[in-house]
Amino acid sequence: MKIPGAFRVAFAVVAVALGAVQAADAAPKRKPLSSYDPQVKELLSRMTLEEKIGQMTQVDHTAVKDLADVENYFLGAMLSAGGSDPQEGNSLQAWTDLYDRFQQRTRKTRLGIPILYGIDAVHGHNNVLGAVIFPHNIGLGCARSRALAEKTARITAEEMRATGIQWAFAPCVTVPQDIRWGRTYEGFSEDPEIVKVLGEAQVRGLQGSDLRNPLAVLACAKHYAGDGGTTWGSTRRGVGLDQGDTRVDEETLRRIHLPGYVTAIRAGVGSIMPSYSSWNGVKCSASKRLLTEILKQELGFEGFLVSDFNAIDMLSRDYKAAVEMSINAGMDMGMTSRRYREFFTSLKALVEEGKVPMSRIDDAVTRILRVKFAMRLMEKGRSQLADRSLHRSFGSAQHRQVAREAVRQSLVLLKNEGRTLPISKRVARIHVAGKSADDIGNQCGGWTIDWHGRSGEVTTGGTTILSAIKKAVSKNTQVTYSKDGTDAAGATIGIVVIGETSYAEGRGDRADLALAKEDVEAVANMKQAGIPVVVILISGRPMIVNQVLDQADAFLAAWLPGTEGQGVADVLFGDYKPTGRLSFSWPRSMAEIESKHATLFKVGYGLRY
Repeated sequence: MKIPGAFRVAFAVVAVALGAVQAADAAPKRKPLSSYDPQVKELLSRMTLEEKIGQMTQVDHTAVKDLADVENYFLGAMLSAGGSDPQEGNSLQAWTDLYDRFQQRTRKTRLGIPILYGIDAVHGHNNVLGAVIFPHNIGLGCARSRALAEKTARITAEEMRATGIQWAFAPCVTVPQDIRWGRTYEGFSEDPEIVKVLGEAQVRGLQGSDLRNPLAVLACAKHYAGDGGTTWGSTRRGVGLDQGDTRVDEETLRRIHLPGYVTAIRAGVGSIMPSYSSWNGVKCSASKRLLTEILKQELGFEGFLVSDFNAIDMLSRDYKAAVEMSINAGMDMGMTSRRYREFFTSLKALVEEGKVPMSRIDDAVTRILRVKFAMRLMEKGRSQLADRSLHRSFGSAQHRQVAREAVRQSLVLLKNEGRTLPISKRVARIHVAGKSADDIGNQCGGWTIDWHGRSGEVTTGGTTILSAIKKAVSKNTQVTYSKDGTDAAGATIGIVVIGETSYAEGRGDRADLALAKEDVEAVANMKQAGIPVVVILISGRPMIVNQVLDQADAFLAAWLPGTEGQGVADVLFGDYKPTGRLSFSWPRSMAEIESKHATLFKVGYGLRY
């Protein structure tokens, strides 16, 4: 692989200067995807133009007009986008049946090429009821453990394979530079050094040591490139940062936003998803400089590029022109919904008109088939249906224990006056308050069952923080609760769990990161009882917390910990001493966010007991 000087440091340096990320192991030798080219070329020589374009077409399952379109259009890939659940519901059984139903249709095609089925499994197999939900990446960034990031991704892969699905749209190796962005929690850190280590680890966890392993899933590094560096302003979704424009020179793009892709490629990532966003006014999905010249030619990426959901549509009002623009720039697969037939016919016409060269089609299909051969999808006599024996370990206690450990390591202690923490399990009474104390939906955040998540019970199993506290204390300790923090008089200590409610892309962009009034009031009410107060913040990013921080005797940033609230209780009661360190700088005010000079807490800050 050709490595220019600008990237040599990115390969060589895998430990963060701040010292807390565990260094990556020496990259094991793995079979390059191009080693499958002899098999690919033989198959390619037998394919019609229609069959080739079918491999380049991915369709959301809810948009399929007729099941026969799987064979009629020779579809190479399917997906379930955010909120695209099976009609029968989103149980483990329903998801497995959905995957098998589409995979079985490929047997009716002339060549019988199986589909790749993709899904946003970004913190566990998070669309499926009963799945283990891990902390979002922002929490893993504070844990800074390569081994932990790899282990959580490995379990995600195993739970995905229980449903048959074998392609995760993860890891997200964004490097968010403005926490007003609603996707901040999908990033490990604002520091590219942290991102490149943990992103590489997640690729290894998802894909394993060999894509031929039946428990491996195809990883997809996203969103290439610069999605975390967009400028606040008007976007397609309104005023904000999502799908905006990253206005930086190439040196800055390479230094901040590309190192995660360098290490993902080193780990053998088989697919990469270009971003909705733009780089200096050019949509990434239409940038030949980014997709072909840098990624494929310079960095030697041998896998395939898949567009984000309907991203090609955004390039031009003339859909055919948009397809031409993106495919010629280097896009290999179009992720589509209701326009999949139009994508197919438009691309076919463009080839016949000489506007998209046949060499570009062959290159795209070669890249896709390389991955399918590497994953043993092309192996004759091998069933590509789901292995339902894996249902036994889905959401298991063993998987949840790993998630609990991830929660423990991700928490960051920001304040602890008078050794308020840890709390004795034998105190007389603990009064718990706050809207997120007994809300597993808030605890998990976005991309949990629903696209944007939702407050309340999301039937994923797991334990709320309030329930975990009740389980942790002695039988003689009384645990009481009021959402607004009242009725705390007489308690030994108070715990208030506050913060953001769930959201995902677009909806999460916020011009003001101040705490909600009910959160501030809950802390104030608890403080009026004259007892020590512990504040736990549930959020997808740092918030403006000065008012409650001043009132708190102890303050824990818990991020979006997922289903295993017992990990929070482990830290509260000293079963695990906090080790997390901030992966994002923490501002005192919105003005500091805009000036990018946060002064309340720096990256790397985190107290110990």
